[in-house]
Amino acid sequence: MVDYRFSHRLKVRYSEIDGQKIVFNSHYLTYIDVAVTEYFQQLLQHDEEFDFVLAKSTIDYKRSAFLNDWLTIWCRMERVGNKSMTMNFMIIREDEIEPVLLAEIIYVSVDHQTMEPCPVPDFVRERIEQFELEYK
Repeated sequence: MVDYRFSHRLKVRYSEIDGQKIVFNSHYLTYIDVAVTEYFQQLLQHDEEFDFVLAKSTIDYKRSAFLNDWLTIWCRMERVGNKSMTMNFMIIREDEIEPVLLAEIIYVSVDHQTMEPCPVPDFVRERIEQFELEYK
């Protein structure tokens, strides 16, 4: 997608659908979590200590996804504050352009040992800026 640099693709599994045969709403947050993990794994080295937790999620469900649909989860870092990061997400069905879901998630940087909020490390901020700005 034109405004998003990073994406992760996955297939809807049987255990993720509900009695209406559509993806149960909470699984979309799992899909987003998988994608944001992949986003940071691409940006950071595995030996670097950086941790974050979800603070707020705003989800706009547009359409349903179904069993065996291939979904692409698009991620974009919208803002990096002192301790928080705001990311936008769009989930689309393979070969379609209309979103299944739009989301804004606010994450808080936390100390790896204490799990208390802490400033976003400079190396994380720099890599995000470099990655996102390369695209624009």
